[in-house]
Amino acid sequence: MWIYEKKLEYPVKIKNPNAKLAKAIITQLGGPDGELGASLRYLNQRYSMPYDEVIGILTDIGIED
Repeated sequence: MWIYEKKLEYPVKIKNPNAKLAKAIITQLGGPDGELGASLRYLNQRYSMPYDEVIGILTDIGIED
């Protein structure tokens, strides 16, 4: 068994919260044009590629993004 402790690796103290900046950061990471969306598109495209070399390249790019 294990115990899950929800805590950050480095303690963070937010002095002045900024909702607009937080929204922009979250959009870049998980929005439709963000890093996660791009990575998933690369990984999904690899299944329709007929060439093994291209499959490997798309996998590498998707993992790195």
